Amino acid sequence: MNKKLSILFTNFSSVASSVLGRPWMFVLALFLLLLWALSGPILGFSDTWQLVINTSTTVITFLAVFIIQNTQNRDNLAINLKLDALLKKQKIDSQKLLKAEDESDKRLEKDKKKMQKK
Repeated sequence: MNKKLSILFTNFSSVASSVLGRPWMFVLALFLLLLWALSGPILGFSDTWQLVINTSTTVITFLAVFIIQNTQNRDNLAINLKLDALLKKQKIDSQKLLKAEDESDKRLEKDKKKMQKK
């Protein structure tokens, strides 16, 4: 992918996830939903009235998934880098620990049980 486009999307998704995660955004969404519901009797609960909420929520959800996934991917990578740096600083050079994110879920659960027994 083009580096400039990647940086642009990263900046956009960071700002968008920050804005969308605020309490006032939830209140705004609730207000818009209430406004839509109150307009139902005025518009006769028409098919168009229903289509507006169905289409808008579908599109918003679809786009939000990409923003959330991008934010989580970057956060996970940053956390892994920080943990790797801490492990190296403490001179813990277990390759198993350093490569844990590449293991299967089953293997991680098995390792977790071993660690909890110690």
